[in-house]
Amino acid sequence: MAPIVASGAPVLRDVLTASLDAVQGRPDALRLGSRRRVVVLVVDGLGDEALSARAGHARTLAGAGRRRIATGGPTTTAAALTTLTTGTDPGVHGVVAYAALDPATDRVVNQLRGFDADLPPGWQRSTTVFERATAEGLAAFAVGPRHYATSGFTREVLRGARYVGARTIEDRLEAAFSALRGAGRGIAYCYVPELDVAAHREGWRSGEWTGLLERVDGAVRDAAPRGGETLLVTADHGMVDVSPSAHVILEGLGLDDDVRHLAGEPRLLHVHLRPGVDPAEAAARWTAALGGAAEVATRDEAVAAGRFGAVVPEVLPRIGDLLVAARGGAAFYATEDAPARGMVGQHGAWTPAERFVPLVRLDG
Repeated sequence: MAPIVASGAPVLRDVLTASLDAVQGRPDALRLGSRRRVVVLVVDGLGDEALSARAGHARTLAGAGRRRIATGGPTTTAAALTTLTTGTDPGVHGVVAYAALDPATDRVVNQLRGFDADLPPGWQRSTTVFERATAEGLAAFAVGPRHYATSGFTREVLRGARYVGARTIEDRLEAAFSALRGAGRGIAYCYVPELDVAAHREGWRSGEWTGLLERVDGAVRDAAPRGGETLLVTADHGMVDVSPSAHVILEGLGLDDDVRHLAGEPRLLHVHLRPGVDPAEAAARWTAALGGAAEVATRDEAVAAGRFGAVVPEVLPRIGDLLVAARGGAAFYATEDAPARGMVGQHGAWTPAERFVPLVRLDG
């Protein structure tokens, strides 16, 4: 199993950390130079390949200030946003999937909603960039939809940031810059979930998604950073549109006897095996059953290839004994009536469309 990110290449993990370094006047991984204020706009689900395909609808985002970076670990929101806001990989911060096994309770827990009641304190193991910023005497803000302000995920992943709720995409960018200007020096994270929602519902090739991309592009164009300010635009993952004809139903493939728990999501399954099942033998069975639709690896193989970054012992059992990653446009479902079968746009696997996202820089 080959590594998916070239050594030394810029990755999502660097973006907020580099922003803090730049505001403090330290050398930074993105070579931003000394800045007074940096706003990082995260457009959920905006893959670099999709942006290239719709470049005519997003001339600012697709322009000369853009480069391509990798999300690194699993291309799912919970893992990638935690990587961004902590500067650490999933194997360290512990959010390894959309739905992950809590070994202490032997339950699979949703990693976006589970922080409210189902996950123990300290599940997200890393200090955030916002906590580091405030410890250094700088301002740190997080701006997003108002209804996210009190969620458990916000509490754990945006720790140390003052949350500002704003209704529209345009309002959020304005609020981020206004908050920082009022504070003097610092960093702000600004979140746009609308494209991700539209892609799940209609696909990234849809008119709805393209219209929202145009709107984001206009908001970025009009943001107008002032002297000493920088706006960075990036994303947590890209998207693949999945046709119903590419749905793979696991029921009836002779794999049920292997499975104790099925976690992850349809494009990256974490298969936790029953006691006594040999992972290598199970991987051979799953590879034979799924053929070219999947890349199947044991946990040891995936960890050795760096798919979760460095992995600490506490996090290791949260990762499946097998990782079943979709190739092409496939998605894997336990049964015919799985609720997620209604989604068009999906993500989670290692394909270039999912793992590469843009990084756009605009300076004042």
